[in-house]
Amino acid sequence: MALSGKIPAHVGIIMDGNGRWAQVRGLPRIEGHRVGAERAKEIIECSADMGIKCLTLYTFSTENWQRPVPEVTTLMRLLEMYLKRELSALVRQNIVFRAIGETWRLPDNIRALLRETEEKTAANSGMTLVTALSYSGRNEIIRAVRKAVESGCGAEAVTEESFSKYLDTDGLPSPDLIIRTSGERRLSNFMLWQSAYTEFYFTDTLWPDFDRDEMMLAIQDFQGRERRFGAISAKSNAS
Repeated sequence: MALSGKIPAHVGIIMDGNGRWAQVRGLPRIEGHRVGAERAKEIIECSADMGIKCLTLYTFSTENWQRPVPEVTTLMRLLEMYLKRELSALVRQNIVFRAIGETWRLPDNIRALLRETEEKTAANSGMTLVTALSYSGRNEIIRAVRKAVESGCGAEAVTEESFSKYLDTDGLPSPDLIIRTSGERRLSNFMLWQSAYTEFYFTDTLWPDFDRDEMMLAIQDFQGRERRFGAISAKSNAS
């Protein structure tokens, strides 16, 4: 399947459905997470091939800490394995890696791996891969407010542009497209500030089944939309 037309500069993905994928197959939930991690690798490679400039994966939310301890522990172990295994590939593929969220809440070994991956990919010039870990949009906004206050920023100096610099995503474009898998149709606290004019694509496909072809369908759907950003449609002006 070939793509023609405008490619979104920044795509965010809410990777949902790992547990249900495993359940319908009579497998433990962790198997769904394992397959989901492999799917993420495929989508990262495919996104870079498409020319997407920034890809943000909602990997672990602040709410996910409420899951059973064994599941959280396994998720952290999968993340550790991925970072150790894929670092050389990220460097080779010219991908810049960045982590956002309350990463201080993560285990020490994970934080060390995140720092190492960020440092060793910092000189790359290709797609930026952002992983949202221990992240929530509301929490990010609250932390940004605190940073602004601590920096001495006066009320009269606060603008949308100046406030954005205190967010985790400082320096990144707002997402053009957010994809959510598994049939759920909500943001679940993901990039609330950044998604004011984002296009959304919802699919019933569970994340472990969301392959390259599914990704292309999402991009093609985006290409068929007219983005007005509050303005009047160009088609209306022409008529």
